[in-house]
Amino acid sequence: MPARRHNPRSRTRDPSSHRTATLRDPTTLSPLRPLRQRVHQTDDATLAEQLALVRIPAPSFAEEARGEHVLARFREMGLADARRDEVGNVLGTWRGKDAAGAPVVVAAHLDTVFPAGTDVEPRRRGKRIHAPGITDNCRGLAGMLAVARVLAESAIEAKHPVLFAATVGEEGIGDLRGVKHLFREEGELRDAAAFVALDGSGMRRIVHRAIGSRRLRIEAEGPGGHSWSDRGAPNPVLALAAAAAGIGGMALPHPARSSLTVARIGGGSSINSIPAEAWMELDMRSEATGALGPMEEGVRALLERAAEAENGARRQGTPPLRTRVQVIGDRPSGETPADHPLVRAAAAVTGSLGSRAELVGSSTDANVPMALGIPSIAIGVGGDSGGIHTLDEWYANDGGALGVERALLVVLAAAAVAG
Repeated sequence: MPARRHNPRSRTRDPSSHRTATLRDPTTLSPLRPLRQRVHQTDDATLAEQLALVRIPAPSFAEEARGEHVLARFREMGLADARRDEVGNVLGTWRGKDAAGAPVVVAAHLDTVFPAGTDVEPRRRGKRIHAPGITDNCRGLAGMLAVARVLAESAIEAKHPVLFAATVGEEGIGDLRGVKHLFREEGELRDAAAFVALDGSGMRRIVHRAIGSRRLRIEAEGPGGHSWSDRGAPNPVLALAAAAAGIGGMALPHPARSSLTVARIGGGSSINSIPAEAWMELDMRSEATGALGPMEEGVRALLERAAEAENGARRQGTPPLRTRVQVIGDRPSGETPADHPLVRAAAAVTGSLGSRAELVGSSTDANVPMALGIPSIAIGVGGDSGGIHTLDEWYANDGGALGVERALLVVLAAAAVAG
């Protein structure tokens, strides 16, 4: 990647400013052949690492035990400054041979969607290994550790150091907590050279578009009462139902790249009572930068009108409804252009290893740096999988080593290895 001046006051960058840079396909570099061979020689160890990781439960907000395992591995490898940060991310740096300047960040998230108490013991059925979290994201973590191990054993030269980060809180309610902390406004990584998230399996997908999301919890409260003797009191369920109906017909900005879902709704206490409370939760998503704000404004306006209508129809002297909107999730959107050197390098490596690159959008740890203008992608780390986010999640290691090789070469391309 091209060198860039350090600017501690920088906040966002336009990744398109690096479109004219050239970046050599690292599969053509002969000094990297021993590293690539080492990936395949240690494939059994990588899979064993994946199995060890999945046996350590790591629900969002309870990733400490798995993080300790990764930290021990970083220290065994001799990565510099191996540590946990304030929120629980596990960090370690490979500096290569006198690498300096802004780092390339390589991340894999620690957490899973499964609650404490879930049986995570792996079960083999033919080539498939079944266990909740075996792919998402124990494959990403095992791949990151494999890349770190190969680099730590090498004396390869690179322009940029590589910061490895096992992040907390990527899934659901975690709301990208770990990566948001890494790229907080006062942090040093706002000037990172590039960001590569290792997430799940596969060889073809290159996530270069960040699907942003904003999640709202809407609550309505009223006086409640008996369904007969207190008839005419405002009904929170009716108000939210009217709002939900309006939301279902709301025009979206960039409709081909946005979605709005009323995901859950509830309230009331019994069949013969006017509800005293009701709630609903919404999920808004968009690939388009700046779309989520107008979508939220539209939702709030519809809610206000629905509450006003219900209050306007209530019996005189009855207390009015009160509503509250809480943001319970906020993931930014962004894009690293398809012709950016990092994306082109990832596509070239993918093609050189025998797969056809697919440029896609998704929601990953890469959302945060991508929204800041830092060149960012997310890729899988080989093998095949299915049942993601279910108790029957599985992984098969067909082509697993090729996925780690791809990850290694993409990281080295971003770090600008000497050829």
